[in-house]
Amino acid sequence: MSKAKITRENILQKAAELFNKKGYSGVSMSDIMRVTGLQKGGIYNHFQSKEELALNALDLAFNLVNQHFLNALKGKTHAIERLEAIISVYLDFVINKPLIPGGCPILNTAIESDDTNSALHLRTQEAMNSWRQLICQITEKGIARGEISQTVEAEVVATIIISNLEGALMMSQLYRKGIHMERVSEHLNRYLKSLLP
Repeated sequence: MSKAKITRENILQKAAELFNKKGYSGVSMSDIMRVTGLQKGGIYNHFQSKEELALNALDLAFNLVNQHFLNALKGKTHAIERLEAIISVYLDFVINKPLIPGGCPILNTAIESDDTNSALHLRTQEAMNSWRQLICQITEKGIARGEISQTVEAEVVATIIISNLEGALMMSQLYRKGIHMERVSEHLNRYLKSLLP
């Protein structure tokens, strides 16, 4: 890997953590310079603007989280088992060290960018759509294979799982107690059993 590429990756990684902890508006170029050890020109050699850096940092953060979902799904074939694996990834984020300090990058960016930054808002929607599609695909395949009841709606399953996990993550972070995610994880695993034919 070239020196320029290593520098770019370092900027992205440090910026992703910073944006996730402090939010887009809470991060200044001085903050980015401090954590990367680079001058403004060194950062602008790789990114044209703070917004471009933030968009790329969000992509990096989401891809990192997404990779953990994909790793958790390896070797699992039954739809319910695959959905349980997704839940377990979130539980692991709370009980063990989070992948990115500051919590879920989608949740954090969605709340902050709602009315303030349309480019970040759109990118966050794209990330959420990707996650929703994963859950819907697993559910639809489970319905087609007879592993999940024919009366189940994949979009409903995605909404219930994501809303519960993100809410539990927020509560776990707010109170600094994993019990909220543990409770939701148990609840969702019971809910998944109710989807069986």
